[in-house]
Amino acid sequence: MEFGHVGRVVVADDEPVVRRGLRTSVESTGAFRVVAEAADGDEAVEAVRAHLPDILLLDIHMPRMNGLEATAALRTADSGAAPHIVVTTGLGLDADVEQALALGADAFLPKDAPREDLLAALRAVQEGDATMSSQVLRDVLDGLRTPAAAQRRQARERLDVLSAREAEVLGLVAEGLANREIGERLQLAEDAVKGLVGRMLAELDAANRLQLALLAHTAGPEAEGPPR
Repeated sequence: MEFGHVGRVVVADDEPVVRRGLRTSVESTGAFRVVAEAADGDEAVEAVRAHLPDILLLDIHMPRMNGLEATAALRTADSGAAPHIVVTTGLGLDADVEQALALGADAFLPKDAPREDLLAALRAVQEGDATMSSQVLRDVLDGLRTPAAAQRRQARERLDVLSAREAEVLGLVAEGLANREIGERLQLAEDAVKGLVGRMLAELDAANRLQLALLAHTAGPEAEGPPR
């Protein structure tokens, strides 16, 4: 995020009281401003197209178009106006959240997460660095279903294009480390790590760092770096 930039956020949830609570939390530090609210996925997509926010805070389980369908609609749109997407749910990690992450949502956050965690997630996706803390990311990955053998094989075939250094960085991305932390671990400049991550996103046709972590998880422990 540029210095002094106030992040523009759209809040989408079918419960008015939840939207009010999220607005209060989002705007509590002055670093973010809610530019629109939406009560379902249709309204969320319309609000994104009308207001061009930096971030969409999106409830998965809503009437009419749900958050999963809204994520798909925004990520497959021809325009480059799609925001960062942070999906929320009060039901914990379920199949819909898993699919939203696979479709390109940048982060997952429980609705009852503390305000500090919400703001940290917004800052992280806005900066395009770590999308979740290492513990939250590990919890998400641990909660996913075990990949089928064919899925694991396909994922490993996709990762064959990576260099040894890229594979090493991928393992640390899958741990939830930010570029600075990866650089410290591998004794690389932060800009060098950023370049490697960017190249992997292009080579693997991944929308964000979370998709890289999901791909590494699907491929298996060998693709996630050395044992921790």
